[in-house]
Amino acid sequence: MKDESGFAAVELATQLTIAWLGNRNDRVSAEEVPAFLRSMHATLSDLANETVAEEVHQEPAPVAAPEPVVHVPAVSVRKSLASRDHIISMIDGKPYRTLRRHLAAHGLTPEEYRARYNLRPDYPMVAETYSERRRALARELGLGQKGRAARDHGANAVTWSKRRDTS
Repeated sequence: MKDESGFAAVELATQLTIAWLGNRNDRVSAEEVPAFLRSMHATLSDLANETVAEEVHQEPAPVAAPEPVVHVPAVSVRKSLASRDHIISMIDGKPYRTLRRHLAAHGLTPEEYRARYNLRPDYPMVAETYSERRRALARELGLGQKGRAARDHGANAVTWSKRRDTS
């Protein structure tokens, strides 16, 4: 068994060294590579020996039920919505125009965020002025107007019928 773990440690140390050398941010001279490989092998061998010794000498520990995590908001709900220009995050207390990326960075969806801080389902994820600005831009560009094509087509039909009548 010791030969297998020794071989595995050498192979793993080699793979880690190759990955370390492949990182463009680490500028390494050729003289540093063998020393790094030796230190990686020694560290992995020590870790392998410790885990084997712990498995032999340790009894299984009783599994305790994890305590529920209570999330304390950084600000009150009223303060988070006090400004029309931004929404203050309850996670870190910083202002954001939109919370979606911020929540994604913390591994949350808007629904999970609302549930975590006991917020109403209609709690906004986007600041009011930002939403108004985006709405105005969309209207200016003509987005979301399904009837626009029908109106244009209807105007063309009227001009076509006028042409038919005159000929």
